Amino acid sequence: MAPEPAGIVLAAGAGSRLRPLTDLRPKPLCPVGGLPLVDHALTRLAPLTGDGPAHLAVNAHHHADAIRAHCESRVTVAVETGDEALGTAGGVANLLPWLDGRDALVTNADQYLPGGLAGFTDGWDGERCRLLCRPDPAKNDFGRGLRYVGACLLPWQLIRHLEPEPTGLYEVLWRRELEGGRLDLVVLPESAVAIDCGTPADYLAANLHASGGRSVIGEGAQVLGTVNSSVVWDGAYVAPGEVLERQIRAGSRERSVTVAG
Repeated sequence: MAPEPAGIVLAAGAGSRLRPLTDLRPKPLCPVGGLPLVDHALTRLAPLTGDGPAHLAVNAHHHADAIRAHCESRVTVAVETGDEALGTAGGVANLLPWLDGRDALVTNADQYLPGGLAGFTDGWDGERCRLLCRPDPAKNDFGRGLRYVGACLLPWQLIRHLEPEPTGLYEVLWRRELEGGRLDLVVLPESAVAIDCGTPADYLAANLHASGGRSVIGEGAQVLGTVNSSVVWDGAYVAPGEVLERQIRAGSRERSVTVAG
């Protein structure tokens, strides 16, 4: 039996499409259903990789200190120190010494996958890149009417020569494997929920799914007005008479941020 892969959460992106929310905290620490996105990601990896700093790693760049403070007692945190984030391939390459010959199970911190990754490693040959996808004719990733949903298995033999420089996995690895007919695509059913929380609308949708359609109110939030199908972060404030409708409220009473979802 092949050894368990090591788990990597890619969490270095700036989250520019979620600004101004990501001016307050990095996207991986934005809560979905009251739990930071990075914690959702670690929870789906751990059953397949094992738990703790020897088995799980997170890369960080934007607001790296906040991610390190949140994660480092539980996982290995690799902070990217350059002006530019290393991207998906460069981020994995930066963790090659930590991987130390192990295959990698990689997931994006901003992907909401409530179904988890149960069974994703079953039957894997350990030789081909395995990617998790779902049907989406509008996206058409890999030329097959599919959308990549932020989880992959990467064999050590294919990633050991990656360089820690700003590069993407598709450009330096997956395109070549696709052209050679060697990508192993696992396709979720159309009914599966997989939300990339890159925009306010998608971030709101993930929260409403996690809550069963109810507004999500964070710990310590003061809600004195009306909140419908919205997200109120921990410590945020909704004034008396104020109405939030499909919006995200963050910050504090003194520095309130509102984004339409």
